[in-house]
Amino acid sequence: MKAFFPLLLLSLFVSGHALAAPAVGAAKPEQRITIKVTSKGFEPSTIRLKAGRPIVLVVTRMTDKTCVTELVIKDRKIRQALPLKRAVEIRLGPEKAGKLRFACGMDMVSGTLVVE
Repeated sequence: MKAFFPLLLLSLFVSGHALAAPAVGAAKPEQRITIKVTSKGFEPSTIRLKAGRPIVLVVTRMTDKTCVTELVIKDRKIRQALPLKRAVEIRLGPEKAGKLRFACGMDMVSGTLVVE
C-alpha cells in the first residue's frame, strides 16, 4: 500500500500537466494594429503583417480636417464609420500573402496592408 500512494500522486501530477498543455491546432494569436487618422492621413499608411493570422485594425480618427470619416476595404466589402476620437475595431480573418488596400470613403486617402 505504501508503494502505491507515491505512484498515485505521480500519476495525478503527470496527468495534470498533460491537461494544461496547449491544444494541437490552437488558434494563432491575432495581430492588433493601431492606426490613427490625422491631418496627414492614415498613420501608418503601410502596415506589414504575417499571413495566416487574424487581423484587428484599431482605427481612431483624431481630426475633423480631412475627408476620412470612414474606412473602406473594397476587396472585403467593408465600409466602417470612424467617429471622431473613438477607437473602432475592424476584424479581418487570416489573410493570404499579398496586398490589401484601404481608403477613405471618397478614395482620396489610402493605405496598404502588406501580408507576408
